[in-house]
Amino acid sequence: MNKTILITGASSGIGKATATLFQSKGWNVIATMRNPANETALNTLDNVLVTELDVLDPVSIENAVKKGIQQFGKIDVLLNNAGYGAFGALESFSREQIIRQFNTNVIGLLDVTKALLPHFRGNKSGTIINISSIGGKMTFPLGSLYHGTKFAVEGISEALSYEMEQFGGKIKIIEPGAIATDFAGRSFDFSNDETLTEYQSLVGKTMGATTAMFENASPASVVAGVIYEAATDGSDQLRYAAGEDASQILATRRQLDDASFIGGMKAQFGL
Repeated sequence: MNKTILITGASSGIGKATATLFQSKGWNVIATMRNPANETALNTLDNVLVTELDVLDPVSIENAVKKGIQQFGKIDVLLNNAGYGAFGALESFSREQIIRQFNTNVIGLLDVTKALLPHFRGNKSGTIINISSIGGKMTFPLGSLYHGTKFAVEGISEALSYEMEQFGGKIKIIEPGAIATDFAGRSFDFSNDETLTEYQSLVGKTMGATTAMFENASPASVVAGVIYEAATDGSDQLRYAAGEDASQILATRRQLDDASFIGGMKAQFGL
């Protein structure tokens, strides 16, 4: 019987690339997104259910899970992929923007996970794959909100692995580097208040260096390939780097103490 994956944030980028890859490998795919009416590609594929799921709306989460199980009988893998990055000096964000970042990247991930856990527990199997980032292990300037959420995803996932083990389930963390998606577009929420003069030099230098970093970004298909490996390799491996830059940066971070690593980052950003 074909296995089934439920993907959040499947309308673009990593989510869409993963949906396409798993479908091509003979999987059933529940491709969820906020606005399924706008989808024109995934809904033409066999064994793909395109349905609405907004991680900020618990009712839509429950409905998507129910629909997926009705359509395919069983869900084997959950990919928590929906998210975006809020960047900027902390002082420039409103409280609402701060809450939205954590609600989307952390609380939403927890809500979707909780919606699937009873199903996985009942089946005595199931794999949860969470999209973290190299930004779950190290930080860039102006990323206090985004990195806060990704460090949270790392901790949630690692701790949850003990619980999943009790019924034969698994959890996997994917740590991509720079990926050529619209992360720089609609998945990137940049905030700057120019009256905060002390931060303007940092803002200018960080934006310049970040643009340069994304010039060598890996395509989303690279991450989709790592997600497929994590879903199918049968191992208990917890973390997977995705992209050559990710492997290098994570290895460097493991080797260096805080002062050395942060010093290197400052040099790279011209700070």
